[in-house]
Amino acid sequence: MSLADLRTHYTAAINPEEIGDEKVTIAGWVHEVRDLGGICFVVVRDRTGRGQVTLVKKKIDKELFDTARKLVRESVVSVTGTAKPEGKAPNGYEIIPDEIKLLNESQSPLPMDTTGKVEAELDTRLDSRFIDLRREQTTAVFNIRHEVLRAVRDFLTDSGFLETSSPKVVATATEGGTSLFPITYFDREAFLNQSPQLFKQILMSGGLDRVFEIGPIFRAEEHDTRRHLNEATSIDIEASFCDHFDVMVILEDMVAYVYEQVIENASASLEALGVELQVPKTPFMRLTYDDAIEVVNSKGGDMLAWGDDLGTAAEHTIGEHVFKETGESHYFIIDWPTEIKPFYAMPYEDNPLLSKGFDMMHRTMELSSGAQRIHIPELLVSRIESQGLDPEGFEFYLKAFRYGMPPHAGWGIGCERLVMTMLGVDNIRDVVLFPRDRRRLSP
Repeated sequence: MSLADLRTHYTAAINPEEIGDEKVTIAGWVHEVRDLGGICFVVVRDRTGRGQVTLVKKKIDKELFDTARKLVRESVVSVTGTAKPEGKAPNGYEIIPDEIKLLNESQSPLPMDTTGKVEAELDTRLDSRFIDLRREQTTAVFNIRHEVLRAVRDFLTDSGFLETSSPKVVATATEGGTSLFPITYFDREAFLNQSPQLFKQILMSGGLDRVFEIGPIFRAEEHDTRRHLNEATSIDIEASFCDHFDVMVILEDMVAYVYEQVIENASASLEALGVELQVPKTPFMRLTYDDAIEVVNSKGGDMLAWGDDLGTAAEHTIGEHVFKETGESHYFIIDWPTEIKPFYAMPYEDNPLLSKGFDMMHRTMELSSGAQRIHIPELLVSRIESQGLDPEGFEFYLKAFRYGMPPHAGWGIGCERLVMTMLGVDNIRDVVLFPRDRRRLSP
């Protein structure tokens, strides 16, 4: 049995006026069967949409008609026939079948409804993700996620970046702290990597100049919120002979390009979700940390002191302030206190209390964090020690700084949060195929 025997066209690719009397074969899942006695409609669903198969009892073989009306929803079929224009049918055509092949019959009842007529809780959907993915809205999310990652790769490649991959099993914490998943690596302790940061910087010493990576990161944080995951997909860049302002421009231009490409290439998926996108205007607003603290404190409520990190409530307050000022949802917070940024963030030479670090924000949450990095080995060792870490544990990393490390800067942005905020999704687990959080390890 060849592919041509099972499918010649996706459902969305059939145009009866172009095909004429040529036979077509579609393959997919039985989305719906409507048996009206003298006429039977079978709606077949594939990745691109739906195709209607129409059988009139008086005009078709009795055995074929009986086969169609007995089909069980979500069974897998291949249908061969002639496509005819039909304005009321999905995609504007119907197929008059010559043959219906039942390739795999589904059990009944289904774990959940796939038609959208009965809503299911998110946990129910995730428990049966294979069924949930057959829903139009779920498929739409992952079509859009694909377009997001494709646009990221195209933009960064066209901007002179090389795609790289870093290890996910490491001997040392990337940023210190305890939010790590320990594993046994033969006879040694190791960790799942929480960031490609140190390896990106080593590549700058190697002269690769501009690199990016799209890959998993792991954080053993005990968050149980709608915007946190323990395994996420991070988009990271590092660029030599750049400062933090240079890479901020790359980041905002990339985000705007991603929106443009999703609007252009995923219009059907956006329509299925009822989402209308607008491309963010660049440059994004730059708000200093000091100004951000002032905005929060001016609104009353819990007051923040200089040096405090920004919690969820503060981020929302600042986001709403920026939206009212600019009408835009994306902005930067710059000039963070050095002590609350990672050890590799470069302090300002004329004011070491402030770092050349930044966060790119959506008005609902943080999307990205970045900085110009310390490239001077003595200063880097000092910063590692100031955060209570042992430089000896970072020897593999520090070695790269002793033999000619250029000035460099970079950032990381969470793919899931980017998609989540783009689509206005309420729970981050909705934009991950098989999410990993505190409670979910299967499927």
